[in-house]
Amino acid sequence: MIFNIKGTLLAALILLFLSAPTFAGWDPNAEKKAAKTVAAFKKGDPDMSAFFSKARGYAVYPVVGKAGFGIGGAHGTGVVYEGGKAIGTTSLTQVSIGFQFGGQVYSEIVFFQNKAVMDKFKKGNVELSAQASAVAVTKGIAAKTDFKDGVAIFTLTKGGLMYEASVAGQKLSFQKK
Repeated sequence: MIFNIKGTLLAALILLFLSAPTFAGWDPNAEKKAAKTVAAFKKGDPDMSAFFSKARGYAVYPVVGKAGFGIGGAHGTGVVYEGGKAIGTTSLTQVSIGFQFGGQVYSEIVFFQNKAVMDKFKKGNVELSAQASAVAVTKGIAAKTDFKDGVAIFTLTKGGLMYEASVAGQKLSFQKK
């Protein structure tokens, strides 16, 4: 039984990463999905509006799929905004190791505090270390959160079940619209 679960999760991880190239390019519905995601974050915590107004830009990942069994991974694609305008697409890839079992789907928004951090992101792949931890959106959390090294990350769980005590790093990429 345990081998079936482990095999299923391993197969899901492999499919997740092999299917990543199929998400390349501009999705005509991407901005609609991103707008719905932003609305869901603001509904979850009205204080999120401050981050949208004070950040130079942000990346919205409407759907990130994550699975793990000892070793795990996550992947999602999204839209990048600067000055309130969509300027391109982005992908997020995460690898994690440690105690973990299960799978989940969540949304994520990465805020870039200033021009220097935004320009670094736009120039190429950005890797966020395990210290750049994401904050789960709950009412009032945005008011207690600040940028760390010019970046603030928020997540909103959509479904699934994941038991986890692991170390992970995220890699973000950018492609101009």
